[in-house]
Amino acid sequence: MQVPLQVVSPEPALPEVELAEAEARRVDFAWSLGMVGALALVFALLSVFGGVAVPVLLALATAYGLNPIVTALERRGLNRTVGTSVVFGGCALLMAGAVLYLVPVFRDEAAKLPDFFLRASERVVPQVEELLGRPLPDLLRQRMAELGERASEVLQSAGPTAARLVASFAGNTARFVATLLGLLVVPVLAFFFLQDYPHLVELVKGLVPRRAVGLVSQRFSEVDDVLSAFVRGQLTVGAILSVLYSTGLGFARIDMAIVIGVIAGFGNMVPYLGTTLGVILALLGVMLSWQGAWQLAVVAGTFLVAQMAEGLFITPRVVGDKVGLSSVSVIIAILAFGELFGFTGILLAVPTTAILKVVLRVVVERYQRTALYTGERAGS
Repeated sequence: MQVPLQVVSPEPALPEVELAEAEARRVDFAWSLGMVGALALVFALLSVFGGVAVPVLLALATAYGLNPIVTALERRGLNRTVGTSVVFGGCALLMAGAVLYLVPVFRDEAAKLPDFFLRASERVVPQVEELLGRPLPDLLRQRMAELGERASEVLQSAGPTAARLVASFAGNTARFVATLLGLLVVPVLAFFFLQDYPHLVELVKGLVPRRAVGLVSQRFSEVDDVLSAFVRGQLTVGAILSVLYSTGLGFARIDMAIVIGVIAGFGNMVPYLGTTLGVILALLGVMLSWQGAWQLAVVAGTFLVAQMAEGLFITPRVVGDKVGLSSVSVIIAILAFGELFGFTGILLAVPTTAILKVVLRVVVERYQRTALYTGERAGS
């Protein structure tokens, strides 16, 4: 399988060719058009052949995320197949440990939800009235009570409802089998993609014209910097913040501290969303488990320290400024892609926008060197 891949790969010591500005401009414009076309093709495949495209994309994303670890093991003298097996084995052990630990924790936390909302409807209003020093309107008190009762009823019936949905989905044998096979094939495809990752890269590089290979490799390296900064960086930042939030809220003796911490931590991938939800849920938890003003101080300190650590140390060191997307552009991208492509669009919104940012920057840089922009004559 690897022999034809090696035939088309370029020579190891391929000399870089210095391109003239006009030729480099054509290469960059062609590369930019190719990247936009590739992204359009990905979304088209997801829309038309989602059952096939999603497992393949998930496998490629897994291989891309784990490749640095396998490459590091390979540099230490370990065979790539053995390194891939070690990494997959380690991931399997970590996932098994996380499931064995987190599933009981989240199950216990979820069991508290109906009582949580019921107590919220009964206690939050008196707490708010005490803070304001005046009673709330009767209509608001009545709506809060109804909301708590309905939320409790919905959550209590969530388990049986989910079981019925799973049973009805499983009743459609063809769809159930296709989904199950799609999930099972992801780690298999990811293993082979990760094992052959260098050969796949060389295969793509081998299709690039020899004179343009240096510049095109540089552009793909810029895209890799952006994607790696987002995918690996944001997940790492989310995990660190989840631990910080959960630890601080647990110290404040707030119910569902782990759930709130995870929501606030990984919700940070959408600017302001995670922090806002975390603060609201934490304050609600304080009202329901009031033991003194020290709880408010601990909650405020937790979010303050976590936000300062995230802004000053965690994100600069883990992510850096390689993604370079403003909060407004991230929010707009998520809303736009979510409207166009649903949940898949939400997941791919920020990576796609980051890639398009690199493409736009390359196009603008080349345009600013043209005679049309500078006003210089072509022959001068």
